[in-house]
Amino acid sequence: MIKKIMVWTLLFTILTTSFALGAEDLSKSQEPMAAAPVEDFPEVQEEVGEPTDARAVIREAEVNPARDEEFGAGTYIQEVTLEITSGDLEGEVFEVDNILMGNPVYDMEVEAGDRVMVGIEGTPEEVQEVHIKEYVRDTYLYLIIGIFLILLLVIGRVKGLKSVITIGLTLFLIIKLLIPGILQGYSPILLAVLISVVVTLITIFIISGFNIKSISAIVGILGGVFIAGIITLWIGSSAQLTGFSSEEALMLLYIPQDVEFNVRGLLFAGIIIGSLGAVMDVGMSIASSLQEVKNANPEIARKDLMRAGFNVGRDIMGTMANTLILAYTGSAIPLLILFTAYEPSITEIINLDIIATEIVRALAGSIGLIMTVPLTVFTGTFLFERYK
Repeated sequence: MIKKIMVWTLLFTILTTSFALGAEDLSKSQEPMAAAPVEDFPEVQEEVGEPTDARAVIREAEVNPARDEEFGAGTYIQEVTLEITSGDLEGEVFEVDNILMGNPVYDMEVEAGDRVMVGIEGTPEEVQEVHIKEYVRDTYLYLIIGIFLILLLVIGRVKGLKSVITIGLTLFLIIKLLIPGILQGYSPILLAVLISVVVTLITIFIISGFNIKSISAIVGILGGVFIAGIITLWIGSSAQLTGFSSEEALMLLYIPQDVEFNVRGLLFAGIIIGSLGAVMDVGMSIASSLQEVKNANPEIARKDLMRAGFNVGRDIMGTMANTLILAYTGSAIPLLILFTAYEPSITEIINLDIIATEIVRALAGSIGLIMTVPLTVFTGTFLFERYK
């Protein structure tokens, strides 16, 4: 059995690599995005220390009406007293001007007791300027991460510990392999496919071990993800999706690395990675259900086992597909409000690049999720009957 599995795994790897290379060629029908030219600026003669960041707490913050519109119409000034709480200047107190432009997107009106990040220009011996950059949020992020990990370990126990390990490995692969690989000019689609394969194999084998249940889940998961990728490539290329539907994609024009990005490839790679989580959940749930049914009734007929798998799959499919749609819709609520307020026609809305991209993203992932059900059921039923 192990030899056969190794042969099929090798063939599957060759197939997925071929798919990724072909997808990359298809996505390159759009010209690569060249990096924006970098202007040469005259060298600054005066040497100053490197800007540094530090934490601070607001001691006092008052708006001075006498300084309204000092920096232009509609602006007002908060005179802020703050104390540095980290770094070389810890304990030092500074008085700074917090310029407010009347724009809620950029303004950060602080109050006494707020904890903020500040930028410091100059040296510890000679501080030239201190300005407020952002609120301190990492404390609360660490708190919710801690709650998540504690609940995962307390309720999941050994399985929860394995989940923590797989989450760490997944983040490591994305941060240390996918992102640097793309920045170095490698194919984003090829990297996304390879990481999907590696993440799936590592996650399933660590959580469930090397057995029929794991193999059934892996076949269903990877099959569903690659079907989602094929649908994305086909529809995305035919619909001329550009990949410039977000501000982040446009900002890639100005990164310091000299890389010509295939933005459409980045879009397709993101959809492949994004659909992996939900598809993995469905594939593992169905494979586990098949094994439990088989363990409860070892003599169950193949058609009855298959029927049980499809019954479970249909229940999961209905809620998970809705989960994907709601997740993408939730992130687009401000945009939907804009459309409702200005009342453009439906035809105008769905032909916008940003809307078409989100529709393809949501439905391609849902199609991959749906196809995971029969792939897992057929594979699991066959293997459980073949290797009783």
